[in-house]
Amino acid sequence: MNSKHRKTLEAIFSDPVNGGLEWARIEALLVALGCQILEGSGSSVTFEKGGKRAHFHRPHPQRESLRYRVRAVREYLTTLGVKP
Repeated sequence: MNSKHRKTLEAIFSDPVNGGLEWARIEALLVALGCQILEGSGSSVTFEKGGKRAHFHRPHPQRESLRYRVRAVREYLTTLGVKP
């Protein structure tokens, strides 16, 4: 995990929840942590690691994740045992 990934991880766990975080940064962090990306139809994407899955829809047309997506990613990272 590089410094940009660490900054993204810290932003995900910051309070109040950051709703302006780019989705591409979140995806890059999850891949760096060893998650596999399973593409669904349309904007649907599933991340899997160690048998634990999380299902999301990529934001469009904007690039930023809304707060509920960031909270969901935070919950998934917590289930994987990842914290800043």
